[in-house]
Amino acid sequence: MPPPWLGTRVLEEDAQGYGIAKPTPPVLRKRRFTLPDTVPMLPGTGFRAEVTSPAPADVIARSTWSQGCPVDPEDLAWVRLAFWGFDDARHTGELLVNRAVARDVVRVFRALYRARFPLEEMRITTKAELDAPPTGDGNNTGAFVCRPAVGQTSFSEHAYGLAIDLNPFQNPYLKGSRVIPELASAYLDRDRRAPGIIRAGDAVTRAFARIGWGWGGAWRSLKDYQHFSAHDR
Repeated sequence: MPPPWLGTRVLEEDAQGYGIAKPTPPVLRKRRFTLPDTVPMLPGTGFRAEVTSPAPADVIARSTWSQGCPVDPEDLAWVRLAFWGFDDARHTGELLVNRAVARDVVRVFRALYRARFPLEEMRITTKAELDAPPTGDGNNTGAFVCRPAVGQTSFSEHAYGLAIDLNPFQNPYLKGSRVIPELASAYLDRDRRAPGIIRAGDAVTRAFARIGWGWGGAWRSLKDYQHFSAHDR
């Protein structure tokens, strides 16, 4: 079970507004719980996906999209997907992605489901989350987020619906002393054996490679183990 304080303990911020990294709390060092689904279960017993393109207006309204984002809402698709949880059960999640890649994304998650690669949760990031102070313990698998790339002023591939982050806590971002999520430093040891970790040559990286997406875990200047993107950036 997740600790009752998950998502509530605000971290001290650095000069750039990012949380200051702290050691991983003992209860999160072997993180393997699944949070409740936020969308109705897709029918059936195996993998299933439903793509609605363009995404409905009410879905766009609860996302981070606003005027000035680099993609029109009509170019985003709402994808509902079955996924395998850390609780060894079938779940349903949702993603907003660029319409041009929606079918490829379904192919990837079909492969992940067959491999029983576990996810903690899969839902659309909200504006409130984007503006919230950092707690350093999030683990949402998501796609579209209208924001700049970390430490930059230019838009991230997420802002185009062309990137997906998987299990960020088990697969953190690292550049210098900056770790995101900020409490995930225990998972910087990429040799540890734990469910939900992405490794070179595994079912996850192979599935994304088949659709031509790059992996941030293979970058040299920094490591973004959670991140897959259409243009490898």
